[in-house]
Amino acid sequence: MADVHSADARRRNMAAIRGKDTKPELMIRRGLHAKGFRYRLQGRGLPGRPDLVLPKHHAVIFVHGCFWHRHNCPLFRWPQTRQEFWREKINGNARRDTEALGRLLDAGWRVGIVWECALKGRSKRPLPEVIDSLSLWLSSDTKQFCVEGQWID
Repeated sequence: MADVHSADARRRNMAAIRGKDTKPELMIRRGLHAKGFRYRLQGRGLPGRPDLVLPKHHAVIFVHGCFWHRHNCPLFRWPQTRQEFWREKINGNARRDTEALGRLLDAGWRVGIVWECALKGRSKRPLPEVIDSLSLWLSSDTKQFCVEGQWID
């Protein structure tokens, strides 16, 4: 199947995709800040460069895009063009995510993941519910936490 965009249009689209300060990330940051949580951004010295680092709670939070991190949800679909390239790229991202998660847990960090589908699309959850669940997790001793959209298979 051919791409619906010209090569120049596709290049502009791909260049516009942000790696930080994405809309879902900003939603989480604003919500946690309003609840009194303080954090650092883009944990440069930590495996996987978490989006939020909360040293007081010894926790990190990743806000993952469902496409780029291969989430098993309705927002993820394999591209129909350049399939080999995309499979290698996206599978590599997922492999790095798994490695970073293991290294963070081994180092004693607590790891939370918020998937894009929890904040966007038909399966999204109400934002206050997402923020409240993150707040409860941060106040607990639970090592791992994940927030996903709510969909029916």
